[in-house]
Amino acid sequence: MTTSNERSTSKTTQSAYHLSEEQIRFFDENGYLILRQWIPQDLLKRLQDAGENWIKKGNSIDASDPLYEDYTFAQRAHGRVMFRVDYVHNKGEAASLELLGSPYVLGVAESLCGTDFVPTYESMVFKEKNDGAAIPWHQDAVHPRKHRIFNFDLYLDASHADAGALHVVPKTQVQRQDLCAITDQWGWNPPDAVVVEMEPGDVLLHDVMVVHGSEEVEGKALRRTIYYEFRAAEEILEDGPWDQEWIDRRLRLIPPALQHFASRYPDAAQFQWNVSPGLRPAVNDEETALKVAHINHMGGSYCSSLSKPGKK
Repeated sequence: MTTSNERSTSKTTQSAYHLSEEQIRFFDENGYLILRQWIPQDLLKRLQDAGENWIKKGNSIDASDPLYEDYTFAQRAHGRVMFRVDYVHNKGEAASLELLGSPYVLGVAESLCGTDFVPTYESMVFKEKNDGAAIPWHQDAVHPRKHRIFNFDLYLDASHADAGALHVVPKTQVQRQDLCAITDQWGWNPPDAVVVEMEPGDVLLHDVMVVHGSEEVEGKALRRTIYYEFRAAEEILEDGPWDQEWIDRRLRLIPPALQHFASRYPDAAQFQWNVSPGLRPAVNDEETALKVAHINHMGGSYCSSLSKPGKK
């Protein structure tokens, strides 16, 4: 894989929150990487509170509200449950922008996608207390693999092996996988599968093509994960499904995110944004930038005989 990171690292200023060469090598070989206790406790607590408020808002929102479509529900045997909140930045909680503008996130994005990284998705996916439904084996998005595309997964709650923790099959990110065949032959126990146990503040980085999912369990405690996806601008222009205008609109998130983090944590290390001059947005419009709808999505891979894991 030829990566934009390899072409632009000479321009970056390395920090404690940039990945080491060894970490990047592990990620490239295995399709995932765990960063233990990556998020400071103060910011983590603000995000936990934000997550609680997003769930309260979603569970009380009226179907006529313009934001109703940002909350995803499912019908379980015990009733209707919510399991996803999209476009978290426009939901009235500054903590999500503080996280995005932090070196804890952007140092990783620059490490894996190069200086011209683009924040492409932001959501919180969760299982409410007593909701133990399975998420079948899947690959988030399938692409030509000329560049890295990854998710930054921040765990707000503990996720353990006996409570529906994520399963990952290392090294499966190299190509589209036959997920029906994997499911039929191995169920939840393919060779080399890893159960990823996480604690609050831990971060999982996962390649969007690595096979992952979680088996059904009897309902346990609340488990919330914030997902930020990143791609290189060059990758988007080559592979789609978006264009230069969409990239520009998405990059308008970065300046207000940096400002929110700096305002809340003035004594912390600040991320130095090294984006190419031609990509630096000329417009600083926070309100418009908080939600830039995707409309089109890069297709993923799943077993069609099972329930689809949901929109990306």
